[in-house]
Amino acid sequence: MKIKVALITGGYTGEAEVSLKSSAFVADHLDRSKYDVYKIILTADDWMFTDKLGIKHPVNREDFSLSIGGETVRFDVAFIIIHGSPGEDGRLQGYFDMIGLPYTTCGALTSALTMNKGYTKSIISDIPELYVAPSVLLFESHRLNSVAMVSERLRLPYFVKPNAGGSSIGMTKVKKVDELQKAIDKAYDTENTGKQVLVEEFVTGREFSQGIFKNVKGELIVLPATEVKTTREFFDFEAKYTPGLTEEITPADLTDEQKSRADRIIKEIYIRLNCSGLVRVDFFLEEESDKFFFIEINTVPGQTAQSFIPQQVRAMGVNECTFYSELIEAALTTSNL
Repeated sequence: MKIKVALITGGYTGEAEVSLKSSAFVADHLDRSKYDVYKIILTADDWMFTDKLGIKHPVNREDFSLSIGGETVRFDVAFIIIHGSPGEDGRLQGYFDMIGLPYTTCGALTSALTMNKGYTKSIISDIPELYVAPSVLLFESHRLNSVAMVSERLRLPYFVKPNAGGSSIGMTKVKKVDELQKAIDKAYDTENTGKQVLVEEFVTGREFSQGIFKNVKGELIVLPATEVKTTREFFDFEAKYTPGLTEEITPADLTDEQKSRADRIIKEIYIRLNCSGLVRVDFFLEEESDKFFFIEINTVPGQTAQSFIPQQVRAMGVNECTFYSELIEAALTTSNL
């Protein structure tokens, strides 16, 4: 009998469009000889599966089941492809923990924690060979005094971003103090990011992104790194999703020593944050010092044909169908439910 997979996508934030593109790619690369796949789209208004005839079937939220043609469909595993809330911030994971459904991502606590960039940095800040940029975490009560708090503690230029957001939405590079308030307000007011802002000293260097996952044997496998070269000031939303603005090189041109060091760091980040499934770590390599600086971790990385992870999987010599099967089987095998 085939394994029933709920491929869950959509979401409640501006990243829903990207989530839908990612899930379409995953759906095209799942082994249909092994899996019955049901794409379920979550919005703030409803959770829905649409069949081949265009008929919509609402999800029973008591047990995440479907009623189709008088029969009840119950799932064996959830393949979560929601960037942002509720699929990347721990809300959906907590719900699945309660109803006993295994899933392919990090657990609820890790997902919630890693959506908070400031809290994440505090946990990984003492990992050997890893560096974090000096930063200030601002809460809503700091809004009126935020410029003074930042300018007293950090050196220009600044990098300002929502503390709990993705896809580089709401981010600004600030070169002058008189530009800071506008950038901070932009980050505060970015939808569904929790009214918290992280301001960091800007790190100049080469930018990389690298995936890591736990296979069905429980082994940590680090994927080849991707180097990101953009014509923009930084790798923002437009640079990510506008053709021609960014060059992505996979595998990245790193020395053997740099590759080994990056692998050690990324494995330790995965362990320290108690990750599971697939995650992606973004970092800078400061050219003058040759130090790796942490940018952020993504617990539901993009999965379009152009996304970093599929590039890295192919560079490793594995096809996406085999890779996604590995994630599903690992979720079923290593589930603590």
